[in-house]
Formats: sequence, C-alpha cells, structure tokens
Amino acid sequence: MIPEHDQVALRPEQATIPPGHPWNRIPMIGAVCAVLGVVACAILGLANPKQFFFSWLVSFLFFMSLALGALFFVLIQYAAQGGWGIVLRRIGETTFATVPVMAALFLPVVLGLRDLYSWSVPGAAEQDALLRWKEPYLNVPFFLIRAALYFGIWSFIALLYYRGSRGQDVTGDPGVSARLRRFAGPAIIVLALTQTFASVDWIMSLTPHWYSTMFGVYFFAGSFVGFIALLSVVAVAMRRAGLLDTVISAEHLQDIGKLLFAFMVFWTYIAFSQFFLIWYANLPEETIWYRARMEGSWMTVSIFLMAGHFVAPFFYLMGRTVKRKGATLAIGGAWLLVMHFVDLYWQVMPTLHPEGLSPSTLDVAAFVAVGGCFVTAASWLMRRQALVPLRDPRLAESLAFENV
Repeated sequence: MIPEHDQVALRPEQATIPPGHPWNRIPMIGAVCAVLGVVACAILGLANPKQFFFSWLVSFLFFMSLALGALFFVLIQYAAQGGWGIVLRRIGETTFATVPVMAALFLPVVLGLRDLYSWSVPGAAEQDALLRWKEPYLNVPFFLIRAALYFGIWSFIALLYYRGSRGQDVTGDPGVSARLRRFAGPAIIVLALTQTFASVDWIMSLTPHWYSTMFGVYFFAGSFVGFIALLSVVAVAMRRAGLLDTVISAEHLQDIGKLLFAFMVFWTYIAFSQFFLIWYANLPEETIWYRARMEGSWMTVSIFLMAGHFVAPFFYLMGRTVKRKGATLAIGGAWLLVMHFVDLYWQVMPTLHPEGLSPSTLDVAAFVAVGGCFVTAASWLMRRQALVPLRDPRLAESLAFENV
C-alpha cells in the first residue's frame, strides 16, 4: 500500500520539459538578448546618460512588478486554499524567484539617483522648503536602506515559498502546504506595505512635491494585472508547445481570464478614483502630476491608456468564449502586458520629457537588457524542476477542476 502523501496525480515526465525540446533554448536566447541589450545601453548611454537611467528605471519597474504580482498570486493561492490554481502555481513561483536577480538590476538606478530624483542632488533641500520638510524621509542613505530592506524581505518570502514548494516535490510532506498557508496571511500584509513604500520611493518621488495616498494601491493593481496577463500568455504558450497541454485545461484558462478581467477593472477603479479625487479637490500641490500628463502629446498617451487599458479589454474579455480559447485569451493578455508597460512609461517619463512624448532607442535597449535577464532567470529555473507542484495534496483537485 502506497502512503497517501507518496501518491502523485501526475508522473514527473508529464510535467517537465523533455530533453531536446525547443523551450530548453530559451535561457540561452534570453542571455544573448541581455548581453546585446547591455552593450547597446553602454554605447548609447554614454551619449545620453540621463535618458539611459530613466529608460532603465521604466524597464526595471515593469519586470519587477511582474515578479511582485507573481508573489501576490502565489500567496493568495495559499491563503485562500484555492484548488484551481495549483497547476499554474509553479509559473508564479519561477517568476517571483527572479527577485534576487532584479535586486542586482537595481544597481543602475542607484548609480543614477542624481539624474532621476531631484531631491537627491546635494543642497536641493536647502533651496526648497517642502524638500527640507521631507528630508528626514527623502535622503539618499535612508532611500538605499529602504531599498535593501524591500529586496531582503521580498527575496526571503520568495525563496521560502519557492524552496518549500520544490522540497514538497521530493518529500511529499503535506505539512509543507499547511506551514506555508499559515505564513501567507502575514506575508501578504508585509508585501502590501513594502510594495507601497517602494512605489512611493521609486516612482512618486520622481515628482517630490506631489503626493497621493492611493498610489501604492495603484501600483499594486498594475503589478497584479501585469502578472495575470503574463500568466495567460505563458500558460497558452506551454499548451501550444506540448507542455502541460493535458494539465492546463480550458477551465483553468477561463479562471485566468476571470482574474484578468476583474483586476483590469480594479486597476481602472483605482486609477479613476485617484484622478477624480485630485481633480475635484483642485489643489495645486496635488494637480501638478496630472497637469504634466494632460499637456502636449502626453495627453494623447493618457487617452490611449484609458482606452487601451480599460475600454477595449473590458469589452474584449467580457465574453466567456474569449477566456476559454487559448489564442484569444493570449491576445488579451499580451495586449494588457503592453498597456502595463505604457502605464509605467507614462508614470515615469514626463519627469524627463515634460514637453511631450520622446521615445528613445535606449528605451528598447534597456527593455531588452532587463527583459533578457528576467527571462533567462525564470526559464532556467523552469528547466530545473517540474512545471507543476507534483506532490501538492490538492493537485488532483486542480486537475479535475471545472467551472460551475
């Protein structure tokens, strides 16, 4: 008689990337892209270092937000004891396990502090009463300490859940799931607080005279939409590549689509609420941020963001059929990934180009460099393990999941 915790709903060969499969080449492709991107950044950045730092910041925020969105996704799966998402959880785990790599990619932001953040320039607070009042928080040493604290906390939570899940594949101990479930609630609270402060430090302080008490939630909403969009693309791509095609069903795709639709609407609610409250109050210290984005070509980007991040996907993702078909769901996910990048670009770049939209080749180079590192790390981890948590006690429930 096989002990219950040793029983598996899937054989390892059903949930791994087989030798010779094209997906085994993804880490190498990502690494080549990373090297080319870094070289391009080095060459082009010498001529325009300020543009380089802003371009790098946008790409860093984009991929960092995907890792944080993945971490939240896995934590809520444990906290809510959800069954349907277990077959998808390993995608989230390999995504958030890139946090230590993203910490290393934060170095250019540190080197470019004076180009990015006006408050970090020596003597800036002496000439500005408001900066002087904020100086106990907005100063370089404390900024760096907070950044180290964020990455330390995120890496600790990420590695705890990643190693716990992988270890359960070996031991089959159901107690692992119970322990991680008990830790999930406090971890969500810590993640929410640190992610909020990180968004204030890295994005909101680009305009140090402006503030919004909703900005942390706004960044969280975009991060989670971004990861669910990525999840939809990766899940469909796996099925098309013959990986997990008998594991991830149309039922799972439909629930991914539900989450994508729901949090896209949530993002819109937060974005509109922040704008509406600031517009209604009409206080100069609050309106300066939106004013910069409602002038010149930035106004066009604002309208495009509203239409592309809400109106179009709202009607596109509303139907049940779109969510259950891989191709249509992946199109919606890919589109919202693009819109998530546009949203972050719109948040950051008016600080550098207040006169209007000014795309640069450094935007592409930085995206390829950071994205190449992100893809290399995530795909390398994916090759080293099963693509689903093989010995999770609720895996059989997830495999048999059906929408009511």
